[in-house]
Amino acid sequence: MGMKFGLLFSLQVPPASGIDWQTPYREMLDCLPRAEDLGYSSAFQVSHHAQKDGLCPGPLIACAGAAAVTRTMRIGTGVLLVPLYAPLKLAEDIAVLDNLSGGRFVFGVAPGYVAAEFEAHGIPRDERIGRFEEALDLMTLAWTSPDTFSFEGKYYQVPETRMTPKPAQAPHPPIWYGVSAPASLRRAARRKAVQIMSPRHGPEELVEHFKPYEDEAAKLGWTIPERPIIRSVFVAETRARAEEMAAPALNYLFTELYGAASAAGERVLRAADGSVITDKDQVGFENFKNRYIIGDPDFAIEQLKLYENAVQPSEVVCWMHLPGLSGAQAMKSVELFAREVMPHFT
Repeated sequence: MGMKFGLLFSLQVPPASGIDWQTPYREMLDCLPRAEDLGYSSAFQVSHHAQKDGLCPGPLIACAGAAAVTRTMRIGTGVLLVPLYAPLKLAEDIAVLDNLSGGRFVFGVAPGYVAAEFEAHGIPRDERIGRFEEALDLMTLAWTSPDTFSFEGKYYQVPETRMTPKPAQAPHPPIWYGVSAPASLRRAARRKAVQIMSPRHGPEELVEHFKPYEDEAAKLGWTIPERPIIRSVFVAETRARAEEMAAPALNYLFTELYGAASAAGERVLRAADGSVITDKDQVGFENFKNRYIIGDPDFAIEQLKLYENAVQPSEVVCWMHLPGLSGAQAMKSVELFAREVMPHFT
């Protein structure tokens, strides 16, 4: 079985881009049926909250839209910040979504890290890991209890109740963890959750992150079923043209989201030389080139072969609808990648 390829959507509108809020949603819905025909196997939604650029705070609703215009693709969150939600309500919404999609939903999750998101939602940031794990326990119980259930946790209590419908997938939709801390990676393995690797990290970091996860899985005697990674990807006829079009988007993404979070001490971002970013102005397209694939099809093939050797990904979820690019520009990349790159791996 070769490597599969998916698409990732953040639905961002950078300030001063002149794009209206509706446009990225319409462009995603236009893209997906064609992408499915071209052989892309999944569509994932990025999520954050309290952002200035509309980065999608409602990924399940975006997933429902994606499910409605596709037939076979897996539809998932990449990732949803679980502690910001009421877990039983989240379990209900996901059960509905899994039935709506005919059992195609993948529940990508993370505890979150951006302080402003927790403040906005009234959740103490230092409780995020405890709430995250407990919420997943509660949700799993709700999905798998044949009749009534109750839950008594540190953060969440549910008196005896029932939850229907049950998810279409038994026992429940797959849970994918988007984490990078060693303790979180070990917990992912203990939950028998697939680990989805973030586009923030370079290839060396991915190898390093897989290690505690793989070691814990081996200790449990559990075979990891999938090894998906997310990469920012953009292809054009020439490398110069691809860089010209995509560099502003990558600069924006790494400066305003990842670089700003690292500068605030919320989540470390390392430059290619291993140094920690302490000021978002240290970020630029050139110093993060080892973690995105921006170039012509031959360059993309060469880079993907490096990933294939380093981390053996089962699927590469490609973030092509980058912030500020038009849907037409992204679609040209989606088409060119499917035509010239995917046949080398599938």
